[in-house]
Amino acid sequence: MAAVPITLGEKQPIPIDTTATLPPLDVTRPPPQRTNAVLDTVLDTYHAFQDRRAALGLSNPGTVDNIAAEVQRSVFLTNQTFSGLRAELNKSFSIYPLFQISHAFSAGSQLLSPYTFLALYGTNNILCQAQLDSDASFSARFNARLHPRLTLKHSMQIQPPSGMGPGGAQVSLEQDYTGDDFTASLKSINPSLLEGGLTGMFIGSYLQAITPRLSIGMEGVLQKPGGGMGPEAAISYAARYKGEDWIASAQLLTQGGLQGSYWRKLTDKVETGVDVNLQFTGLSGANAMMGGARKEGTATLGAKYEFSRSIFRAQVDSQGKIGCLLDKVIAPPVRVTFAGEMDHVKNSAKLGLAVSIEASGEDLMEQQDKISPASPPF
Repeated sequence: MAAVPITLGEKQPIPIDTTATLPPLDVTRPPPQRTNAVLDTVLDTYHAFQDRRAALGLSNPGTVDNIAAEVQRSVFLTNQTFSGLRAELNKSFSIYPLFQISHAFSAGSQLLSPYTFLALYGTNNILCQAQLDSDASFSARFNARLHPRLTLKHSMQIQPPSGMGPGGAQVSLEQDYTGDDFTASLKSINPSLLEGGLTGMFIGSYLQAITPRLSIGMEGVLQKPGGGMGPEAAISYAARYKGEDWIASAQLLTQGGLQGSYWRKLTDKVETGVDVNLQFTGLSGANAMMGGARKEGTATLGAKYEFSRSIFRAQVDSQGKIGCLLDKVIAPPVRVTFAGEMDHVKNSAKLGLAVSIEASGEDLMEQQDKISPASPPF
């Protein structure tokens, strides 16, 4: 029997668990140095609040202005319906930077000018757009993304006097700050210091995400007309709730107004929306001679159908107005749009037909394969 050698006095190695990991070290925010008891308490409270806020996984809720964009801009015919005949010729010269011009001709419409020229230039941080009509009306827009969170949006409109109105000019200056879970906006319309003080209309809004689904905010409007008249102010409160396939929003005006919207995606190609607008006039007592408080309301129901090469929208409201719009792509460069509207109360009807042609050369097609298109701050 062979003897087994035994070594005395040698320490056996201690097993080490290589699978264990240490907690990650946050190098982006090192622990603050302790300097003052009061300041340290404030900083600890602030950091604890930020940690709890980040743990909720909140996302940016958008702006108060676009709180019902899914209904107002996607489903409804807002700013899309027209009457008469219209033809558009669009020419794109480059996709980065984005540069294109458009010629539009219309007939049989009291709202559209016979001829409109539009030019657009944009990069990832700048958008410049100008429009000139044959009746000498001019509008321009300039947007600049100074920072991934800060965007400036400026616009100007000049309308000459005509039989439809006296004309005028309007300047709008807007600044949007986009945070991780909130958006703050400040907008001023026709600000001026030429009448002995600050005049114009000023709008400030703030929308904050409370949970991954719920967002609440408020909007304040201050109007200071000229001529020694006193300022007027109004405050509205807004809320938005986002479900799995539906979104509900509401806005409450302190002077007597309520607007609620509901959007739902029925299928991959079908969307529907409902908007209710209630106005309570006479609640402030300013028009007591008119017979006291009155209630006025409008309800609108709309639907949107997306087909392979066409989009159909239809809506009807409680005031007896029904409308529809069909946008169909005949071929990749040709698009035809049909719009119709009937008002049963006024016993009137409008029809519109538009043809849009997109002209792009072979060099532009080659750019699309090699260069990513620009995404201006619209």
